[in-house]
Amino acid sequence: MAQLGKGKLNYRCPSCFMRDLDIDMFLDKDTGIYSCIRCQFRGDEAKILEWNEKVRERYGAMYERFTKFDFD
Repeated sequence: MAQLGKGKLNYRCPSCFMRDLDIDMFLDKDTGIYSCIRCQFRGDEAKILEWNEKVRERYGAMYERFTKFDFD
């Protein structure tokens, strides 16, 4: 998903991203709370970064090549 213009990087909703959806979050500048337009996820920057670490666990072996499959 392209970003609109230059500036601070937009955060993706970690809750939607866990379900393979790529949704940008919107910042309420008065409260500093980010919210997703698709789901109920809301949180500050620290919470979003914490949940993004959980998402990274899902794709932890993305760059590893598996050549041997011992399912027996």
